[in-house]
This record gives sequence, structure tokens and C-alpha cells, in this order.
Amino acid sequence: MNNLDYGIIGNCRSAALVSKTGSIDWSCLPEFDSSSVFAKILDDKIGGSFEIVTGEDYHSKQYYLENTSILITEFNNGKDVFAVYDFMPRYIKEDNSSYTPPEIIRYLEHRAGLPQFSVIYNPKLEYALGETITHVKKDFMVSLTRNKKFDSLYFYSNLDLESIHTQKVITLEGDCFFQIAYNEKIFKPSLSKIKLELERTKVYWLNWSEKTISYQKYNREIQRSAITLKLLSYEKTGAVLAAATTSLPETIGEVRNWDYRFCWIRDASMVVKVLSTLGHKNLALNYLKFIIDLVPDKDEKLQIMYGINKEKKLTEETLDHLNGYMGSKPVRIGNAAYVQRQNDIYGILMDVIHQQFTYFSTDIENGEEMWNITKGIAWVVEKHWQESDKGIWEFRTEERHFTFSKVLCWTAINRAIKIAEILGKNSKAEKWKPLEEMIRKDIMDKAWNEEIMAFTQSYGSFDLDASVLLMEMYGIVTADDPKYISTVRAIGRELNNDGLLYRYKNKDDFGLPSSSFTICTFWYINSLYKIGDCKEAEKQFEKLLSYSNHLGLFSEDIDFETKRLLGNFPQAYSHLALIETAINLSNITNEEKVIDALK
Repeated sequence: MNNLDYGIIGNCRSAALVSKTGSIDWSCLPEFDSSSVFAKILDDKIGGSFEIVTGEDYHSKQYYLENTSILITEFNNGKDVFAVYDFMPRYIKEDNSSYTPPEIIRYLEHRAGLPQFSVIYNPKLEYALGETITHVKKDFMVSLTRNKKFDSLYFYSNLDLESIHTQKVITLEGDCFFQIAYNEKIFKPSLSKIKLELERTKVYWLNWSEKTISYQKYNREIQRSAITLKLLSYEKTGAVLAAATTSLPETIGEVRNWDYRFCWIRDASMVVKVLSTLGHKNLALNYLKFIIDLVPDKDEKLQIMYGINKEKKLTEETLDHLNGYMGSKPVRIGNAAYVQRQNDIYGILMDVIHQQFTYFSTDIENGEEMWNITKGIAWVVEKHWQESDKGIWEFRTEERHFTFSKVLCWTAINRAIKIAEILGKNSKAEKWKPLEEMIRKDIMDKAWNEEIMAFTQSYGSFDLDASVLLMEMYGIVTADDPKYISTVRAIGRELNNDGLLYRYKNKDDFGLPSSSFTICTFWYINSLYKIGDCKEAEKQFEKLLSYSNHLGLFSEDIDFETKRLLGNFPQAYSHLALIETAINLSNITNEEKVIDALK
């Protein structure tokens, strides 16, 4: 396996990664940020996994049940065929609440012949820190660890538990199931109950997917990305995770390995904006409640990120006993970046708040709290926009006046003005307009470099940065502005490497970046489309889509040489940008294509 060949299953409480050969190699229970019960992806010797093992004459293929998060892995040797349906239960109960137990179900469907397989069920609780012992009981198996703290995991099946435990070869004569539960079940699971869980979960996802707006093109890619983003949302609080994993490296063998199982205000706000655009407004309202709960004081500055249960302290530590993905150490849990100052988060959050006021006008639930937050953000930006910060890429040492941060400070005030106008608070709007113009003038004077004819990474710099491509999207420049067009061209020349983009090429705290940050390539394709290079944009988009894994999923990074996926997976950032790009490109009409072809 060399390309993060995994599918994600989940239920908006936790998630698991299943390899294309049917091995669960990563899962944390009971919640996304709990300690792992399977972590083979971070250490293939001691991490723990749950594998379905067949003879070498079997071939496997993997796909999602269309418009759902139910993952099917089919095993076939020509005459004997069976399929594993992997999912985490999720459906709406009669009282309209969500049923999302911390459980993984593997339903095995007999399709032909007499298939044979064995099971490696090897959970390693608490990040495999201590010994996990599994006991076979009458109705279930229980796995226990008593390392730093006591933890347990329960396993149920309608097959013989002793045969599973001892990895005996099993002949499948009919359908069967495996169920992993964080809590002991009160009633013993049965095959009929498991089938019902499968059907209910299937119906939930079909109903959810039906609400996703359809487009002329790339509908399958948009739908799969939307489901993936939904799987990275934590329903209980409204948080949205950056990714489902920790410490998958940006480059094999290097140390850029971070825990992404947290809610970055920037990433989450962008996800919420794009899912709202697709018609999923409840997710946005849930997220805004998360934000309201985090900002109790009118003048409190936002952190750049929080725990999914609103934790403010995300202490970073390393798990030195784990060898890391393909030997890439350290494995980190927690994330020290939570203490950083990144001034762009205010504009990105304000952009979402403005979108919600636009959709719901003054009927928006919590409208008064949202107006309070709007005023609070405007106040914070007014006081701090002239300060340097760590920037969107979270430089861990030096602070600078990053262009992207300044643009988003402008965005915060621009959207605050628009919200004030929607709410009829015209005196506030007038008060903020001089500040908006002051920030805009500052950016135009100091971010533009006449020598290289481009807006640069930071004031007074000669370095290019893919994030400045978003200047047009946020509206501080237009797509036909010669300076913007010149910037897009310069970035294409300097940062493009065989169709993949560097974030930047200047040295950071860890040396020179050596892999492509996936979202940057989507931003560049979008920019090409915006400045009129529609044909080139479409060509590059098709090329980039071909670098996804077998299920259409993307991680954070792509290796320039091998095109393999790298970094945490699946990455919310990558999929929200895929959706934005697909929506733009699906709007290319035949007439535009004809004009393009005649150029």
C-alpha cells in the first residue's frame, strides 16, 4: 500500500479508515479525538488492526454504496464471492434525535460459492501504549487495557468467537456480521438487527445526499466530497475537523507530522460555507452555535483552533513508542499551534456569518448573538490588523505581515459592513467604511511588488504564496484586475511543478517544502478559470482528480514525483476546494468552450 488506499466510514461522532483489502487500520473510540483502538496506519507492528484475510487467489475491489458513507469491499476468486459492508450506524430516531453509537459494524454478505477467510482481530487500546488482552466470553469478546487508564472494547458476531479469536479459517455459507462496540450491549446483537442498522444508515445517507444541489458536471465528485466533509463534522457540538487522523507525514521520513483531529476556525468556516452553498444549512447553524459558545465575552479574541468539545488547551505530546507512518516520526497528539495568532481567521469566520445572514436575513436563529460577534470581531480587527502574525501556514517561529492575513482583516470589515446594512444598522456600517478603505490601501501599497509584478507572501517580500490567489474570491480585487492576472501568471511560473503547486518555495521552520499542498492546486485551477483560461483550468482539474485514491478521496499533500497522497486523511481543506472548483468548472457553458477553442 503506497497511496493512502483507504476509505473513511463514520457517523459524525467518530470515524475509521478501512484499507482497500478490508483492514481497519485506524479508529478512535468513542469519539474522533479519543485514543486509538486500531492504529496500524501509524505502526504496522504494534498499532492494532481488524483484518479480513483471504487466500492469494482472491481479488478485492472497493467502492462506496452510491450516495452513502457505507463502504463495500468485495472479495472474489472466480467462484467464491463475498462482500464486506463497513459502516458506523447513523440515523434519525422517532424523537428526531440522531442515533450515533460509538460502534463499527462489518456486515458480510455471501454472494457465491463457499468463500473462505480468517479474521485478525487485534485491537490495541490507548494508542497501543500498554498491553491489550482479549478474552472470549459466552456472548462476546472483550479487550482490556490497564495502562495509564482502564479501557475496554466489546466484539460481537454470529460466527464462532473462538474461531475468530484463534484466526481459524472460516467457510462462509450465509450472511454474517461483526460488531465492535465501545460500550457493552444490553441486548445481544442478531443478524436481523444488524441488517436493520445497515438499512437505516443507508436511508439516512441517501436522504442527506438528496439535499445536495446537483450540477451539470462533476456531480459524483461533488457528492463524494460533500459526504466526506459531513463525516468530518462532529454533531454533538457543531465542530468540524481538519482531518480524521494524526501524524500522517507531509513528506515520508520527515517531521512535519501533526494532529488534525481538531476544529480550526479557518478550515471549519470554509467547509461550512461550501456545504451551505450545496444546500446543507443545518450544518452551518450547528457550527455557528459552536462559535457562539466559544465567544462568551464581547472582546474575547478567538483562538485559531479548539478541541471538538470546545477545549481551549490542546497540549502537544509525542508517542515515542509508535514508529510512525512508514517510519515517519514523531507521532504527535495534541497541537501546539493553538497558541498562535493568525489574523486571517476573523475574516473567514465573518464571511460565513455574512453568508448565513444573506440566506436567512433577520430570521436567523441566534441573530442577536451573531450581531454581537460581528461587532466584537470588527473591534478586534480594528485594534490588531496592523500587527504581524504566524499566517495561514502556521510558521512556528517568525511573525510577519502576511498578505493573506491582511486581506482577511479587510474581509472581516467588508462583511461586517454588509451585515450591518442587512440589519439596518447603517450608522455602524458608515463607521466601519473608513477602516475598510484604510486596510485595503495598506494592502495595495505594501503587498504589491513591482519588480516581480505580483502580490507577494508578505509585505516587502519577493516570495510568492498560493494563498494570495484567494484575493479575488474574497472580493478585494476583481478577476479582470491586471495586478491579479499578473499574480496568477507569476504563481503559475514559480510555484507550479508538473501541474501541482507549492504553497510557497521559501524556507520555513523545517526547511524547504518538498510536497504539494493539495488545496493550493485547486486554488490555482480556480484562478485560471476566473481569469478566463477555462480550457486550461478544466485540463488541470481532470489531471488533479486522477491523483485521488481509488475512492476519489484526497489527503493534505501530494508528492511531486510519485503523485502519491501524503499528510492527514481525508483532508477537509482538499475536499472543500475540490467542490468549489467543480462548481465553477461545471458552470462553463458550451458557448464559452467554443470561444475558448477559437482562441
